Amino acid sequence: MAINKIKNRNIIKFFIQFFKLESTSSVILLIATLAALFIANSPLHTNYEYILHYQFYGITIYHVINEGLMPIFFLVVSLEIKRELLEGELNILPKAILPIFAAIGGMIVPSLIYAAFNNHNSIYMHGWGIPSATDIAFSLAILRLLSSRIPFSLKIFLTALAITDDLGGIILIAVFYTQNLHIIFLIFAIVCLGILILFNFFETYRLLPYLLIGIILWICILKSGIHATIAGVVLGLTIPLYTQHNSNYSPLKKLEIKLHHWAAYGILPLFALANAGIRFFEASLDSLIHPVTLGIMLGLLFGKQLGVFLASLLAVKMGFAKLPYQASWSQFYGISILCGIGFTMSLFIGTLAFPENDPFFVMLVRLGVLTGSVFSAIMGYIWLRCCSHKKIN
Repeated sequence: MAINKIKNRNIIKFFIQFFKLESTSSVILLIATLAALFIANSPLHTNYEYILHYQFYGITIYHVINEGLMPIFFLVVSLEIKRELLEGELNILPKAILPIFAAIGGMIVPSLIYAAFNNHNSIYMHGWGIPSATDIAFSLAILRLLSSRIPFSLKIFLTALAITDDLGGIILIAVFYTQNLHIIFLIFAIVCLGILILFNFFETYRLLPYLLIGIILWICILKSGIHATIAGVVLGLTIPLYTQHNSNYSPLKKLEIKLHHWAAYGILPLFALANAGIRFFEASLDSLIHPVTLGIMLGLLFGKQLGVFLASLLAVKMGFAKLPYQASWSQFYGISILCGIGFTMSLFIGTLAFPENDPFFVMLVRLGVLTGSVFSAIMGYIWLRCCSHKKIN
């Protein structure tokens, strides 16, 4: 009993540190986004685009960020998912059922709204997965602004939901945004996966062997036609949570802590700087009401909140789950609104859905993601502020 209490306190302490890191990193992410918007609408734009897409031996800085650094971000996401599945809010079905229902609803309804605007055009339909994502950093940052007015259980729920949502986004990328498979490299990637599994079987707990094979795995997956971010996901899922003979040492948590700061304070801001810029003077009313823009914007703003809330309501009313402790339905709906902050994952899926060298689609995706995310953040904050008058002790 005493051991379980200590373990639970450690988990809560780890979550509080995680929450602070995510919400704090959102400030840097916001600064990077504003910088991208400033550069895109200033005389610096031409030089910046030249530097970003200048080819050196066939490689550009843009590709280094999206295909070299983003797999590290997805490695961190994968480590978070595995930790949550083994000892966090997703480790037993009663705790996991509500965020799972919410995540599924929050992916299906936005995709249906997007399809309602774009099902007449097969090219436009490639972006159906864009509004299905939730950005954990920005959504938790909004909750931190409300601080003690929101029950801690809702912060845990939102984190679990966002992580489950990330898992759904990873599956979506692997299944629906993979083209032109090269079987030989795919076979090499499977061999690398087999080696990583053998490391687990033979109780290898040093991180270096995993990371070396992970680099080879990244090269193989990059060459196979599957997006390189999947290499980070696969590697993360094979890192052991604890050693067999020392429950105080966790290779997974050690790697997560080491990489999380780099991902939160370096990789994501660089990604935003490279992918969030919109040239406003080139954006017309036609681009704002374009089916792709409307599908993304309305999918995030209304699809996410309706999908998350209705699926959760169904789970609770059917007796599969319970509302988070001390939370009201009105507060829960506010959390559902915040899930419409797609940003990082939505922008990333947008880079896969449409050609990166087509400025028209790039503008539509960025316009839809930014407007949908901003309105969701504002609406969610106002809603939660109004329905949470009293501070919680």
